[in-house]
Amino acid sequence: MLLTDLRTIFERDPAARNWLEVLFCYPGLHALVFHRLAHWLHKMGIPFIPRFISHISRFLTGIEIHPGALIGQGVFIDHGMGVVIGETAIVGDYALIYQGVTLGGTGKETGKRHPTLGSHVVVGTGAKVLGNIQIGDRVRIGAGSVVLRDVPSNTTVVGIPGRVTRQNNLPTNVLDHDKVRDVEAEVIRALFERVKALEKQFEQLSDQSSLSPTELGDEPTDNPKSKNSDGIIEDFLDGAGI
Repeated sequence: MLLTDLRTIFERDPAARNWLEVLFCYPGLHALVFHRLAHWLHKMGIPFIPRFISHISRFLTGIEIHPGALIGQGVFIDHGMGVVIGETAIVGDYALIYQGVTLGGTGKETGKRHPTLGSHVVVGTGAKVLGNIQIGDRVRIGAGSVVLRDVPSNTTVVGIPGRVTRQNNLPTNVLDHDKVRDVEAEVIRALFERVKALEKQFEQLSDQSSLSPTELGDEPTDNPKSKNSDGIIEDFLDGAGI
């Protein structure tokens, strides 16, 4: 299993240059090694020691994995600082998890209370996947998303709360995070276009009416302030400030 983990790192991380560097300088790999030992002892029913190993691993790597979590083969935790994986979480084979990710619970419930990730899942930086939910195979979760519901396979999820943005993902490089849609911006743009259409209709009705637009209770659409606000909205939708 260690060889599978190593091969996965070389396949997915362009910064991985040699085996020595990966073995000694990749905290995600170290955290998995510690976890596999702690998980084996946890299954044996040994008290205290598994949690202590997990605690030492957290101190050394910045990655907290409960000994009870089930981690598949070929999982790659990239950088990993701040990653938290809960006791009843299940991570499928060849998942890719970035720093700051939480696979956690939503309350004080007992039993299965953490998420289950399918195979080949990508969880972006800072994403939170919470509760006893099912994440299908080959799902991509955008950075900073908060996922609270089941997600079908072959989809992309973004936003707070997370929303499915695409069905039947086309094969893409897992590092192509710029390919994830901005659903909120798309909705705002649609609303903005609808407002502009209504303003145009109002202007046409005003021209046909004996009353001026000002008398109808609205200022003309060619007002400089109106044009300026349109520009601000357009800049925002096009990613201003990024």
